[in-house]
Amino acid sequence: MTHNKPSYLMALDAGTGSIRAVIFDTEGNQIGAFQQEWTHLSDPNIPGSMEFDISKNWELACLCIQNVLKQNNIPSEQIVAISTCSMREGIVLYDAHKTPIWACGNVDARAVNEVVELKSLYNNTFEQYVYDISGQTLALSALPRLLWLAHNQSDLYREVKYISMISDWLGFMLSGELAVEPSNAGTTGMLNLKTRQWHSDLLEMVGLNADILPPVKETGEKLGVITESVATKTGLNAGIPVIVGGGDVQLGCIGLGITEPEQAAIIGGTFWQQVVNLPSTTTDPVMNVRINPHVINPLVQAESISFFTGLTMRWFRDAFCEEEKNVANKLGIDAYTLLEQMAEKVPVGSNDVIPVFSDAMHFKSWYHASPSFINLSIDPEKCNKAVLFRALQENAAIVSSSNLDQVKEFSKVNLTSVVFAGGGSKGKLWSQILADVTGLIVNVPVVKEATALGCAIAAGVGAGIYPSLAEAGKKLVKFERQHIPNMENHKLYQAHKVKWMDVYKKQLQLVDLNLTKSLWKAPGL
Repeated sequence: MTHNKPSYLMALDAGTGSIRAVIFDTEGNQIGAFQQEWTHLSDPNIPGSMEFDISKNWELACLCIQNVLKQNNIPSEQIVAISTCSMREGIVLYDAHKTPIWACGNVDARAVNEVVELKSLYNNTFEQYVYDISGQTLALSALPRLLWLAHNQSDLYREVKYISMISDWLGFMLSGELAVEPSNAGTTGMLNLKTRQWHSDLLEMVGLNADILPPVKETGEKLGVITESVATKTGLNAGIPVIVGGGDVQLGCIGLGITEPEQAAIIGGTFWQQVVNLPSTTTDPVMNVRINPHVINPLVQAESISFFTGLTMRWFRDAFCEEEKNVANKLGIDAYTLLEQMAEKVPVGSNDVIPVFSDAMHFKSWYHASPSFINLSIDPEKCNKAVLFRALQENAAIVSSSNLDQVKEFSKVNLTSVVFAGGGSKGKLWSQILADVTGLIVNVPVVKEATALGCAIAAGVGAGIYPSLAEAGKKLVKFERQHIPNMENHKLYQAHKVKWMDVYKKQLQLVDLNLTKSLWKAPGL
């Protein structure tokens, strides 16, 4: 009697702060992961730069693959396919021999002057033209970075023959085949949302070389196979299919089952992304919201970003809650869990304390007020750590709600529920507050870090294990709990939201007058 050996899928997931190799079985269960942190250093001579170390980071990727196989005792022949995903916006440039020669990370902001220069073109209409075609503005797109290279490192720029995203670079390093896919390449601002192909005119309009654009393949297509040299370095078998992956957020949506029009997710990490699948390819007339190709052709997604939401929580915990961290440690629970238990006793609206951190997204002119708490009380019963912690949770939900409102306004999408994932969704109080503020049913999945699962699904589609990204996403996502909105609380939060919006506008005026310092400003503002 023969027994079929189990089959596994591997995801190579390149985030902002780390690279990891993750192995899943074909039922979507995570079997093992190995992670290495990495840093993207700024060149001291180039303000705003975020370098991406191609050779060192490739070594870390290989180390992750070797170790995840070894630690989980999985023979390489049982890996049936591998796919790659990464932070978006980061780009890699190659010479005529397809040797990677330059790369930068996602929030590289060296090209401030070039952003200003491009905005002024064609009677100040160029950015609107870019947005109407690609759904992107100039601040984090590839055009100003390429122009910066042409201006400042012209010898290197003249060598450039190809461009890709970081996820595509990983696929290239594994297989020797170079192509891009829409969900990540869309963030260059050079891809047409409707055709899902390069719009080379955009490069020509600004005097850049339009011959550097490689072929576009869709997520789930076969890119190539593991080469002999990579097999030697990683322990993978030569010939294993390498499947086209995608951008982290869009693949994360597959891992959350966000596969059809009028479905939405809030991914609560360092930044919070509010992502909504749109019923048609459309852009925002006032350019508040970014529009990206989904990994599922031909869907597009509206995406709004809340800045530093998770980071703000970490700052609050580390700056003010040492005592709670120690108590939580003794109790064997997470400090955030203890802080939530304290915050549950605080009334809705947190005694009218208004945090000023991230604003709703205004993609065209994007900057934030100075980080603040407004309307504090010196009554310790009304203003204490529990109150401030709850106020921050409520504020994150209000910003998410405002971002979803902006999407609804131009797209007419009618949401009834949202999937809440990422680290933020571990908080049961936070999940309920999100339901109460938005008025939407909040579904929390079992797998909260869904990007690697979405990447593995792409590998499985390419290997013929799943019929499609959409069907696999629906089949494999499992939910842990559901939060139904309390409509009495919802009414209270609606009034609180209006007040927050008015206060935030006043706080922005202080930045405009140079009296306070912005939390963050987009390059070129």
